[in-house]
Amino acid sequence: MDEVIRAKRQHNSQRAITIRGAREHNLKNIDVEIPRDKLVVFTGLSGSGKSSLAFDTIYAEGQRRYVESLSAYARQFLEMMQKPDVDQIDGLSPAISIEQKTTSKNPRSTVGTVTEIYDYMRLLWARVGVPYSPATGLPIESQIVSQMVDRVLALPEGTRLYLLAPVVRGRKGEYRKELAEYLKKGFQRVKIDGTFYELADAPTLDKKFPHDIDVVVDRIVVRPDISQRLAESFETALKLAEGLAVIEYADAPASADSASVTSPLAGEVGAKRREGGKPRAQASGATPLPDPPPQGGREQSEPATKKVAKIHDKSGPERILFSEKFACPVSGFTIPEIEPRLFSFNNPYGACPACGGLGIEQHIDEDLVIPDKELSLRKGAIAPWAKSSSPYYIQTLTALGKFYKFTLDTKWKDLPKKTQNALLHGSGDDEIKFSYEDGVRSYDTKKPFEGVITNLDRRYRETESEWAREELGKYFSDIPCEACHGYRLKPEALCVKIGGKHIGEISELSVRRAGEWFETVPKALNAQQNEIAARVLKEIRERLTFLLDVGLNYLTLARASGTLSGGESQRIRLASQIGSGLTGVLYVLDEPSIGLHQRDNARLLETLKRLRDLGNTVIVVEHDEDAIRLADYVLDIGPGAGTHGGHIVAQGTPADIMRNPNSLTGKYLTGELSVEIPERRPPNHRRTIKVVNARGNNLKNVSAEIPLGLFTCVTGVSGGGKSTLLIDTLYKAIARKLNNASEGAAPHDRIEGLEHIDKIIDIDQSPIGRTPRSNPATYTGAFTPIREWFAGLPEAKARGYEPGRFSFNVKGGRCEACEGDGVLKIEMHFLPDVYVTCDVCKGKRYNRETLEVLFKGKSIADVLDMTVEEAAEFFKAVPRVRETFKTLHRVGLDYIHVGQQATTLSGGEAQRVKLAKELSKRATGRTLYILDEPTTGLHFHDVKKLLEVLHELVSQGNTVVVIEHNLEVIKTADWVIDLGPEGGDGGGEIVAWGPPEDIVKAPRSYTGKFLAPVLAKADGGRKKRGASEAAE
Repeated sequence: MDEVIRAKRQHNSQRAITIRGAREHNLKNIDVEIPRDKLVVFTGLSGSGKSSLAFDTIYAEGQRRYVESLSAYARQFLEMMQKPDVDQIDGLSPAISIEQKTTSKNPRSTVGTVTEIYDYMRLLWARVGVPYSPATGLPIESQIVSQMVDRVLALPEGTRLYLLAPVVRGRKGEYRKELAEYLKKGFQRVKIDGTFYELADAPTLDKKFPHDIDVVVDRIVVRPDISQRLAESFETALKLAEGLAVIEYADAPASADSASVTSPLAGEVGAKRREGGKPRAQASGATPLPDPPPQGGREQSEPATKKVAKIHDKSGPERILFSEKFACPVSGFTIPEIEPRLFSFNNPYGACPACGGLGIEQHIDEDLVIPDKELSLRKGAIAPWAKSSSPYYIQTLTALGKFYKFTLDTKWKDLPKKTQNALLHGSGDDEIKFSYEDGVRSYDTKKPFEGVITNLDRRYRETESEWAREELGKYFSDIPCEACHGYRLKPEALCVKIGGKHIGEISELSVRRAGEWFETVPKALNAQQNEIAARVLKEIRERLTFLLDVGLNYLTLARASGTLSGGESQRIRLASQIGSGLTGVLYVLDEPSIGLHQRDNARLLETLKRLRDLGNTVIVVEHDEDAIRLADYVLDIGPGAGTHGGHIVAQGTPADIMRNPNSLTGKYLTGELSVEIPERRPPNHRRTIKVVNARGNNLKNVSAEIPLGLFTCVTGVSGGGKSTLLIDTLYKAIARKLNNASEGAAPHDRIEGLEHIDKIIDIDQSPIGRTPRSNPATYTGAFTPIREWFAGLPEAKARGYEPGRFSFNVKGGRCEACEGDGVLKIEMHFLPDVYVTCDVCKGKRYNRETLEVLFKGKSIADVLDMTVEEAAEFFKAVPRVRETFKTLHRVGLDYIHVGQQATTLSGGEAQRVKLAKELSKRATGRTLYILDEPTTGLHFHDVKKLLEVLHELVSQGNTVVVIEHNLEVIKTADWVIDLGPEGGDGGGEIVAWGPPEDIVKAPRSYTGKFLAPVLAKADGGRKKRGASEAAE
């Protein structure tokens, strides 16, 4: 019998992933079979359990089993998932999760490095690149020994030099055998990591660290008659170091009194021995380096018999590099060996020495220090000093005013340039009399004024306080490095070119333009170079094509990973996975269509199909209609959210879902349910906010007018300039004016119409709190009246409890064993960290005495464990609490828990919590709300509820502007601003504006093209409903 069961399970596992008894989070003990090697879409309401099944059950178990199969040593380097709450899963493959997480915050990580395209580019430039002289612009050719000799003889006579062979340059290893071999060949001394040693007593090197090793080939003093000896020594060095040699000054270059300077190799006379071990005869007229003069002033002539291994430690001597291969005959500019690491900005051999390979330098921005030049000094023109209550700054400015003849009520813009410069950068040699009084004592002092910017810069460099560094950092901005012009690489790397372009220039191209350029590269190469480059070019072009296929044509290869959105990062990883060519893998993706315009959606879906066709199972959590219709198999999870979800409502092909009467998704697919288009509001062109000549990033002097009191959608293809216009320019400029925000806006001329609004709020998808202690109740302010309510209960009053007693953040009422966390963290080294429930409070966060205070039989811990829906009903008699939770319900968050950790909320959930908080506030009717893709993670039905809330804000007189790709949202807008026509360099223009009906008529608008059938369908639905109502 057991064999029959095993055979059946094996057969099933070959064609399906079989899940039995899945109970993770809100899943209701579900059983399901998911076909293998298919494109499977999980859909359903937000919070219904899609991610719990896809990520927390299927992916977690697949990844856990794979990691568990590795050795204990390997497991300590890998994150291992907890075993999900499920009875049995069969048919699993090794699992790869591609979620919406920013790839890396490391400033050294770029699109090129993440996709490995830059690694292939480094190899290409190293193998077929041609070096050019920065001085002449001509190709650099190889040097011959006679040219090297002439260069040395051109130095001042008497200059004392070492001729070194750089045998190891920044490579890891012990090099014991190599050092022994050099000693055997007759060499006596070596320079290791900047320090000279006797070869016989060279130190043991740590193989984990990179080292520099230079063999001392000769020691010379420049004289006209040493050319023969110098030529022989150069030939030896070049042979030893594979075409490289280094001349290093023994002391200060061109010293007038070289005999009085102690040589690092003092005591050695004569030259090195030849490779056979016999001493070499001194070249005629050549003088070896002398010893330091003894007390009597006479030079010694006998060889030294030094016993100390370490001879001298000389920091930063002047060196001249010679290469048999590449050197400019005019300027003497020399390139070492051209290898891939020369083009790596993460390697000291390739990184720009000025910026360390970051491409940017930080400096204090005058516009951040003086954000509003209309303000006077007394009113706070100097932003770092404006918020201080100390009299010190006013007294300082008063003294400066007396010296430079200005008053504190003078506007900054009206101060003379010389005075502005003195205030910001210091008074130089001018001494100023300062008088200070702090209420305790008064004193006078006379000294130069340091300057505001100079003072901020010094304090930033000297402080050890993270808080102070963060505060001062607000006044810094990034500018391109002057040395490398933002390319991150040293000059030697940037002078190597292919087809007239260096590697930095190609990295700055968009993916689309880079792809076009690499297609032309073979024409710029000769036959031999093409043979060398063929395979590398193939890899580069394939990876660029994958990025194009997932709609990322507008990104540049040099774009920092930390600046990418979650959707962009996910699609980059998706492109990388296709490039890896893996088969038999289970991929789990989380809404890859987020942030993608409809134009690019078809290519993304083709990419998912290609991943499937390689022989993989692709599970996608998705709400996009096109993705659902294209899927091989669909699981609709619901029927509701939170405790009302966790069931499989419908499963099968898309046609099966549409036929199922229980499927909410099916009803939207068939058109039985839809998002209604409200009555359009006409714009009042006398009440608008206007951005004039915005030119940040790719914007091309865009002037955009946003009508107030309307619901406006800013649309366009990815990379068209939407976020730059709305967030980086409009929001930041108005926030600086209205809220005194420190962050500067993107370049623009001015903002008009500010008199019509009194507040601007950016409701973004950043977390509502950085720590697990933050939760929806604390963020929305509901927790304060809840604590006050509990403190007002008779039992609490009898015990003398204040509201603070019911806080888990402070001592008093919280459990001190876990400090109010409810769990204890236990490190398990090669196993994942284990969080165990606190055995004192049993996970309730509070001590026993606090939990004894009950309302309707529930403690404060029980309230935090309720869902929003349950809490709204529980506190229906407490208006302040009830209304807050009702607002969370209206934005579709009735399934989240009141005390749910902020770090566990998705970006879309965090955004809707912020929206609920704003809805709870008293409306002024003069607020401008900005939202970036608010429909992220939302089902059709959730979108409908969200739109009702946004339109309600507008009906109160406010203005709502959203960046959105969802056509269901765009069709309900009063006004649309469409940017494009393309992404990146091909975008940055307004291609259409007006109500949605006008956008569909614009020939250059991709949005209009996809919006037309949606509007036609909605119009048809309206007519059909109107006819049926008339018939009734």
